[in-house]
Amino acid sequence: MQPDKLVMMANQIATFYESQPEPDRSAGTLAHLKDFWDPRMKAALKAIAAAPDNGLSPLALAAAQNL
Repeated sequence: MQPDKLVMMANQIATFYESQPEPDRSAGTLAHLKDFWDPRMKAALKAIAAAPDNGLSPLALAAAQNL
């Protein structure tokens, strides 16, 4: 899958969880990635998160770094 597509999808998930109370924001975003993304997608997202100017929102970036 293309990196820009993964970034877009991760940011969409994070946008959904932004409306939740704080403990649920981070936990929900991370849980969604863990539960529904396949290992290749998770590995690619972690690599993207390690790069500067990756395009990830702060919430998506935090979730990617905790995968």
